[in-house]
Amino acid sequence: MLTKKQLDLLAFIHKRVQRDGVPPSFDEMKVALDLRSKSGIHRLITALEERGFIRRLAHRARAIEVVKLPDSMGGNGFTPKVIDGDRPDTAPPAGALPLRTIEATELPVMGKIAAGVPIEAINQRSHGVTVPNAMLAGAGAHYALEVKGDSMIEAGINDGDVVVIRETVVADDGDIVVALVDDQEATLKRFKRRGSSIALEAANPAYETRVFPADQVKVQGRLVGLIRSY
Repeated sequence: MLTKKQLDLLAFIHKRVQRDGVPPSFDEMKVALDLRSKSGIHRLITALEERGFIRRLAHRARAIEVVKLPDSMGGNGFTPKVIDGDRPDTAPPAGALPLRTIEATELPVMGKIAAGVPIEAINQRSHGVTVPNAMLAGAGAHYALEVKGDSMIEAGINDGDVVVIRETVVADDGDIVVALVDDQEATLKRFKRRGSSIALEAANPAYETRVFPADQVKVQGRLVGLIRSY
């Protein structure tokens, strides 16, 4: 049985992963649960992991996978999102449960996006990637980008990950977006408004927040999902 704080944290992590495709940072967890320090979040994370509700991925900063949910959160029907791969054309063993078919869409991978110092703007398809339709947000167009750099590592986005982006030209404060700077450089950062300026915030203390006049920054899309290979 989970305590109220443990249940609140699990619900917050699950909601953010479902919405953004990545878990929240420890700072975001601390604010959401109204705790004074990250040590309290560490204790809650450890308790959830020991009880089998989440799994921390080794050697991945802030990378958390929700393994199961309690019955009070609809846990009986919870299954991880997966993409069907190639399977042998054989009948399942007697008594085996039928396999679920996951509807999926192939998206173009439009090159690499910098999660660090901005790189040249991206405008050419390199290959495709298949993603579950449940990962796509709304009816707008989507595309994928390969992440280069580690400036968003505390948001669970690592070098080599593939991010799924929904095309949009607007963003809310706190959204992780593909931003085009001066029509020349593209970067993946958290979007914040500061008066008449736009701040592009990293999720890694090694990188400084970059602030630009609003007319120098164009939103090209918002993060809705993430694909990681091991």
